[in-house]
Amino acid sequence: MMKGKSCANVYVYRDIVKRILDIIVSLVLLTILLIPGILIAILIKLTSKGPIFFKQERVGWNSQLFNIYKFRSMAVDAPHNMTTAAFTNANQYITTVGRFLRKTSVDELPQLLNVLKGDMSIVGPRPLIPAEHAINYQRHELGIDQLLPGITGLAQVNGRDLLNDQDKLAFDKQYYEHVSFLMDTKIIVKTIANVIISKDIQDGQSKNGR
Repeated sequence: MMKGKSCANVYVYRDIVKRILDIIVSLVLLTILLIPGILIAILIKLTSKGPIFFKQERVGWNSQLFNIYKFRSMAVDAPHNMTTAAFTNANQYITTVGRFLRKTSVDELPQLLNVLKGDMSIVGPRPLIPAEHAINYQRHELGIDQLLPGITGLAQVNGRDLLNDQDKLAFDKQYYEHVSFLMDTKIIVKTIANVIISKDIQDGQSKNGR
């Protein structure tokens, strides 16, 4: 672990600068994406029954629970408080519009509201559902839960849905120990590139998170 001035700089970025940047970026993106967001909401309502947004309880900072928001990509009768990895027939529940939303990761955009509220950060470990007890416990023991969970993260740009839980935990630990502006910038750039080519996205039993 770093000591002295270097360590202090990490804390200043992680606890102060990062939050300021999150607020600015989320406000700018929410403004730019307002019209596209409205169009997506209309498409969801026109093509399937149910609410526009999917809301689910996740584990956040200091292991506290919060509600995460996404554009709804599944039918309303889909199992709710479980990971998609537990689904044996995920495609059965995904709506027509939902397939596009999930492939392009557009379903994640409402999480900018979570960022603005302070529940999440743009970059950080992905928030897990409470039922994932073992990994949530390990995150707590390693101190990873002292970071705000992110819309994207180091694990997401290094395998995402193709990684097992322990591999994701290793990337989360690496991020926690080396968080910096440079690392966050690299993760965001790589996230954009991965989204463009729909890299490492998989629905079904190999995918963690919904």
